[in-house]
Amino acid sequence: MKLNFIFTCTLLLISLPNVAAQPKQSISESGSRPSIAGPEQFFTGAARIDPLFPATDEINASAAYVTFEPGTRTAWHIHPKGQQIIVTQGVGYTQEWGKPRQQIKPGDVIWCPAGIKHWHGAAPKTAMTHLVVTGQDNEGRNVSWLEKVSDEQYLGQDQADKTGKHP
Repeated sequence: MKLNFIFTCTLLLISLPNVAAQPKQSISESGSRPSIAGPEQFFTGAARIDPLFPATDEINASAAYVTFEPGTRTAWHIHPKGQQIIVTQGVGYTQEWGKPRQQIKPGDVIWCPAGIKHWHGAAPKTAMTHLVVTGQDNEGRNVSWLEKVSDEQYLGQDQADKTGKHP
């Protein structure tokens, strides 16, 4: 009996380092990640980015809430691994290069595949917030920024046909 107890205790002690090395759930408390202003070179107007989590070895994607004041939008850009956009508040627009601008509203989920040139932002008179989950490539990049969206593109005026109608 005594030998059995010693054997069991020895097995338990041997296995403790393995238990301690196991990954553990973690909580990143609200308010522990500072908000940042959307950089002027990548946004037209005022935007606030509230980071949620960075890409890691376990999950190769990052997430953030982005809030656009009325009339604010991103520059044209491309994601090397794609992006999911979930509109949580307000009304906005998104547009894929060469296609019509589309209105987006709370509950809409937009999948933007890798390599697709696009922009997104708030409507002219309404702020808009969305949650973005963005993939990251092997070099750690999640976006390639391009030129700014013109006022005509933002307003959908570049989509007018010869009759002057807009989609």
